[in-house]
Amino acid sequence: MAYEFLAGQYDRFTADVDYPRWADYLERQFARCPIPIHTVLDLACGTGSLTLELARRGYELIGVDRSAEMLAQAAEKCRETCPIAPIFLQQRMERLDLYGTIDACVCCLDSVNYVTRPPVLARAFQRVHTFLMPGGLFLFDINTPEKLQALDGQVFLDEREDAYVVWRAEYSPRRRVCTYGLDLFTLAEDGRWDRREELHEEYAYTTGQLEDLLRQAGFRHIRQYGALKLRAPKPGEPRVFFAARKEL
Repeated sequence: MAYEFLAGQYDRFTADVDYPRWADYLERQFARCPIPIHTVLDLACGTGSLTLELARRGYELIGVDRSAEMLAQAAEKCRETCPIAPIFLQQRMERLDLYGTIDACVCCLDSVNYVTRPPVLARAFQRVHTFLMPGGLFLFDINTPEKLQALDGQVFLDEREDAYVVWRAEYSPRRRVCTYGLDLFTLAEDGRWDRREELHEEYAYTTGQLEDLLRQAGFRHIRQYGALKLRAPKPGEPRVFFAARKEL
């Protein structure tokens, strides 16, 4: 399963992600919403770095992820550092089941691409719509098909003193899926290197396909934006944001 072994090293290998900047952008989008945003669902929250950043800003957070290993990291990270402690739930997107309504849902860092079957993503969008307050906001980003296609055949290496990871990317035009074969090496106490393998897949959704799925789920006022921008995406941008609202 993806992130089963990477979870413990995830934060170290994503240290370049500027979570305060992402939270700033989310708040700019929240300000455009017709209702006040208090309760936020962080869908596919991973190790909770963005969850923590938003919680520190005073929002009530619910973090949902399918990976128990990632959620364990998130719970530990947020244990004593938030004014309002987030609630963490282990659930799949398409089976989302909350205790009440939310004002906004965010799903960041191309987590939507990880849902590799469009019918499953359609059900996930429907579940988000069900729990949003009228006027509530659903905000997510994707890696574009152009970006995923360009990754075909590339190899990436990220190295630390006691751990390193090798990613190998392969894009299948037939499946519209970019597969990342991941080898994670960690230095054990006895000086030996332990090797673990994971497989990650991202589906190349078109923007038109995503708009259709959002409308079928009941969303309206659907807008597209460039990466962390409040303008329309430019041709060739590798990351696109979607903002969709539930009607009042």
